[in-house]
Amino acid sequence: MNLIFNILVESWQLLLDAAPYIIFGILIGGLLKVFLSPAYVARHLGQGRYRSVLKAALFGIPLPLCSCGVLPAAAALKKQGANNGATTAFLISTPESGVDSISVSYALLDPIMTVARPLAAFITAMIAGCLENTLNPPRPHLTMAVDLSCAVDGCCSETGCSPAEHTHHHTLLEKIRAGMGYAFGELWGDLAGWFFIGLLLAGLISVLVPDELITTYLGGGFSAMLLMLAFGIPLYICATASTPIAAAMILKGVSPGAALVFMLAGPATNMATISVLIGLLGKRTTVVYLASIAVTAVLCGLALDWVYAAYGISAKSTLGQAGEFMPYPIQLTAALVILVLSGRPMYTAIWSYLKSRD
Repeated sequence: MNLIFNILVESWQLLLDAAPYIIFGILIGGLLKVFLSPAYVARHLGQGRYRSVLKAALFGIPLPLCSCGVLPAAAALKKQGANNGATTAFLISTPESGVDSISVSYALLDPIMTVARPLAAFITAMIAGCLENTLNPPRPHLTMAVDLSCAVDGCCSETGCSPAEHTHHHTLLEKIRAGMGYAFGELWGDLAGWFFIGLLLAGLISVLVPDELITTYLGGGFSAMLLMLAFGIPLYICATASTPIAAAMILKGVSPGAALVFMLAGPATNMATISVLIGLLGKRTTVVYLASIAVTAVLCGLALDWVYAAYGISAKSTLGQAGEFMPYPIQLTAALVILVLSGRPMYTAIWSYLKSRD
């Protein structure tokens, strides 16, 4: 009983630190849903061998989609004319980053890790996408079947309603309301279960894993990066949920570079994603995808460790400092809001799991 209590205490402390930033992240995610239309994104991902890759990598960075949510989105982009390189870049940059995970990184990690994470995701996406389009140059596309349906309420599509005309169909307040409905409904509903699993795993690591074990095998260096790859590639975990686990590992002695490898490889790869990728992009592109993530994640991890060492920065001492500036009443209120918002999706997920076991 004592053990369970200690795990819950550690998890609760992480939730307090992260909750205000989670709310901020999902609010921005809701606004992106309404104001950054998938149709607008798709129109820019079919033209040009490398320009489309650059756009796809940049578009994917702020989008709050996990590795399961990004697959149907990428499949839709592919059908709408996005080339293989752009689709590959989108598939990497989107789950590895996102406004929600960037916010949580700032709360639980430190400013260096907060910048390094999306930067490494962008570099990985660019390398994979450019490599794919170099090996397999995109062919000229026919007119793309772009979905211009309304992102607010589906009130109209491209038939008989131009984008310029549609801008007058909804007020700013209606768009914001629709975005908030998506943010605190579908978006957080997709993330909640995995985030709480991440919190509990972080609490488990903090309480049960000896510091000496982590320091011996994951303290840093090339071998630590490879171990993190082996751990992260088959694991299903979203970027937001991987953050508290990475924070707990760093507190135990994992190098920031090794933690970065985990946060890059875990969200972008898992066995389910790999099988879907083979069907969507083919075996060769899937190999390029996995190799690019593995090689670039390790190189970025080694570079990050060098930055900390070169400037004499201790990742442990700077960890979670952003949370110290947030007043406790705000932290507590945000944590309670997160718990209330998570009630329904958690109940639905548990009920669905129990029914599938029957």
